[in-house]
Amino acid sequence: MTFAPGAGGVVRRLIGETLAGLDGDGAGAARAAGALVTIPVRYDGPDLAEVARRSGLTAAEVVSRHCAPTYVAEFIGFAPGFAYLGGLDPALRLPRLESPRTRVPAGAVGIAGDYTAVYPRPSPGGWLLLGTTTMTLFDLAEDPPTPLRAGARVRFEAIG
Repeated sequence: MTFAPGAGGVVRRLIGETLAGLDGDGAGAARAAGALVTIPVRYDGPDLAEVARRSGLTAAEVVSRHCAPTYVAEFIGFAPGFAYLGGLDPALRLPRLESPRTRVPAGAVGIAGDYTAVYPRPSPGGWLLLGTTTMTLFDLAEDPPTPLRAGARVRFEAIG
C-alpha cells in the first residue's frame, strides 16, 4: 500500500462536487455520473478459453457478448478506480477463481459473478481474466484521478 500525501484533497473535492450536484434537481451529478466511457480491450486473457468452455460458447462469442452491453458502474471499491460494472450477459456469469492469483496486472479485464471490471493497478485478484486494456483507470496525477464514477456507463470495444 502506498500513502499519497495530498490525495485527500482530491477525494474531498470529488465528494464535494458530488454532494453539490445533489442540490436542486441533481441533474449535474446525474450527467457526470452517467457519462459514457469506452474501454478498448485486447481479448488475450489467460481465462478466455476457460470462460468459453464453461459457458458453452466460442471465444469469439464470449468477446461479442462481453462487448455488447452498456454497463453501469454500480459502485467503486476493492481498490481506487476499481468499478464494479453491472449488466454482464447472464451466459458469462461465472464464479470467481477458487484460489485467487497473487498478482493481476493493471489493465486486466475480468468477470466474476454478476460483474465485470478492470483492475486499475497490480493487485491480488480472483476474477476470470478475459483481456487487457492500456487505458489508465486510476492516476492521482490526473484530475479527476479516475474516469469512472458510480453511475458511469461503460462500453468495452475489442481491439486487434
